[in-house]
Amino acid sequence: MTFSADLRAATTTTWDAATGHRFVEEIWRGEVPVPVLTTYLVQDNQFLDAFVALMGATVAAADRPEPRIVHARQLGLIAGPENDFFARSLDALDVPSADRTTPELLAPTRGFLDLMNAARRSADYATCLTPLLVAEWLYLDCFDARSAAAGRADVDLPDEPIQREWIELHAGPEFEAWVAFLRAEFDRVAANLDDAARAGVAAGFARAVDLELAFFKAAYNV
Repeated sequence: MTFSADLRAATTTTWDAATGHRFVEEIWRGEVPVPVLTTYLVQDNQFLDAFVALMGATVAAADRPEPRIVHARQLGLIAGPENDFFARSLDALDVPSADRTTPELLAPTRGFLDLMNAARRSADYATCLTPLLVAEWLYLDCFDARSAAAGRADVDLPDEPIQREWIELHAGPEFEAWVAFLRAEFDRVAANLDDAARAGVAAGFARAVDLELAFFKAAYNV
């Protein structure tokens, strides 16, 4: 197996708990309770700046021109449609300005921000790729109906507009291609790492998966 597949297999219990979490099941039905959805989006909105910065660092750290261009194009998408989604959704949910800019951060939010910021500061391509790969790959498994993990090929998208669009942002051929690119780059770069560096990347991968599950749980436990 590839290194990414090995790490995915090593985190199967937590990964499957995240992709099968109540939040994922409810969003597919358009039934996430409004307070839970609001908490989730308010907290997720706090990742946007750090995620953009991490992607910028990944552009800079990429070791070849071709992947650098792919990362740069994806960065433009994150800074555009997804940013607009948060603004529109938080408007629809009547979220006050203070809760958008300076909410109290839940522990998984702080943890993921720390992980992304540490990866960015490392200026190391493999380290930068790691949290990006987990975040995007796990969400593909959650929200792309064609994903084998999702098993929802015959499930219709919900009518509720916010939850429907959140699924659409993390599904489809283009998002699937983006995740495939991240996996290929991660595996290519990891092949040249020494044992200590591979162990560090593996630890970062496992930490990111743990935080994804904790983030879903935290939306219900406030």
